[in-house]
Amino acid sequence: MRILYILFFLFVFSSSPLQAQTKPVGRDSSSVNKGKLLPIIATESALYLGSMSYLQFIWYKDSERVPFQFYNDNAGYLQIDKFGHMFGSYLESYTGYHLLRGAGVKKKHALLYGATLGIVLQTPIEVFDGMYEGWGFSWGDMIANTAGSALVIGQELLFDEQIAKMKFSFWQSPYAKQANGYLGNTFLQSLFYDYNGHTYWLSVPMNKFMLKNKLPDWASISLGYSANGMFGEFENKTYYRGVDIPQTARERQFILSLDVDWTKIKTNSRVLNKVLKGMFFIKLPFPALEITSGGKLKGHLLYF
Repeated sequence: MRILYILFFLFVFSSSPLQAQTKPVGRDSSSVNKGKLLPIIATESALYLGSMSYLQFIWYKDSERVPFQFYNDNAGYLQIDKFGHMFGSYLESYTGYHLLRGAGVKKKHALLYGATLGIVLQTPIEVFDGMYEGWGFSWGDMIANTAGSALVIGQELLFDEQIAKMKFSFWQSPYAKQANGYLGNTFLQSLFYDYNGHTYWLSVPMNKFMLKNKLPDWASISLGYSANGMFGEFENKTYYRGVDIPQTARERQFILSLDVDWTKIKTNSRVLNKVLKGMFFIKLPFPALEITSGGKLKGHLLYF
């Protein structure tokens, strides 16, 4: 559900994320562009109301209402789910902040009303989870959601820019074909169900901490987190729909790779510049080094 919600958010803002950014984001403008601001407010309001309606009338329609309950899923999926919450919140807060700044909203107001968007949009989901059978309010999810927005707000306050950008990459894992549909039958289904194929990155331009003025501003280095061998939330299933599932060891993966900061690439095309700014969350496949929680070290010619 989390990835579905994020994809929906991207679809809604696909025509405008960061495209209103006609002035340097780090400077306070003297006036607000109402022609840009009003559509942003209308879109964010529609997204919020639409998501609340979807949760109440579609997502939970077959679930029984119960007294408010909690659910401790902090150990689930080796914390991949928590990184997903943090990434979703970061994405929403980053986009909300830059849209408001591009419309001329002062920084302190853009931080208050835009950079908190991740928490504003994600919190109702957690509350609804606590109200329906089979779900539960997760403090771990709330902490991750808060961390995503805090990453945007903290960097803007400290550095006046997003030096470290949170990114996402996915490739269908070999486990999907062994799970008899439990991890999805197609690439798109696996995007939602196959957490083994998720990798979450923190990407930083190398000029910010080493090799200053020696490399292009867009040249970056990324630290990624992923996990493998998962056929269940807390422990692996042994069969699914009457078919045995191979037993595997669950392990974490830490990846070091090169990357590109799309927002630092400048071209002579206004349209292309907007497209590149909207790709800020995408990790480009590059060679990578991986070390697992079991101590195994391996290299990848290209890591997705």
